Amino acid sequence: MARLGASLAALTSVSLGGADVAAAASLRSAPWQPARHPQDDWFEELPGKHRFFFDATSAVGAGEAIAFATNFLVASAKGYQLGESENAIVIGLRHHATLFAFSDAIWQKYGVPLSERISYVDPRTRQPPVVNVYQATGYGALLPNRETTLNAMAKRGVHFALCDMATQVYAGVAAGKLGLKASDVYEELRASALPNAHFVAAGIVAVNRAQERGYTIQHIG
Repeated sequence: MARLGASLAALTSVSLGGADVAAAASLRSAPWQPARHPQDDWFEELPGKHRFFFDATSAVGAGEAIAFATNFLVASAKGYQLGESENAIVIGLRHHATLFAFSDAIWQKYGVPLSERISYVDPRTRQPPVVNVYQATGYGALLPNRETTLNAMAKRGVHFALCDMATQVYAGVAAGKLGLKASDVYEELRASALPNAHFVAAGIVAVNRAQERGYTIQHIG
């Protein structure tokens, strides 16, 4: 049987040819590698020894992402003597968290239909927000971000992945309620976005691409 197996192996080698056998062996041994797309190259452009992606999907999650990212920066400085630029941090704002990427002017103009869509009210007034609560101070324990704003995080080098799919949905919601063109509202939303913001095809895609680019993922909720 051993001689038969050797003979069959030899025949296979002859029939396939040396090059074909080498190619087949290479395919078996090569590790899987994700495809690279230029839309995601900005993940590589962030400097840092450590890469972290905070995935926020809710109004509360947007604030908690600020708190956890702050904790990461503080602990990295105290425990490892790392400067803030030595950490590449992205906060992903998708689903209901997407709306907190936009300016006070957007909330003042469209706050009623947008807050109704995500069932969120200003915790201080119990009314639809007229400001972006995560760009404001004075809320204390009412909000989980502990008075740290999104703009303050941007100044510390944090970047933001914003869900373009959700942005288009919310533009349609506001436009439908107020009798406007969805495309006009959409452009208005994009123009008001945070500093260091990157619109991604969908937030859930950004989660996948960030991990493929070497980022640790922390889902916040």
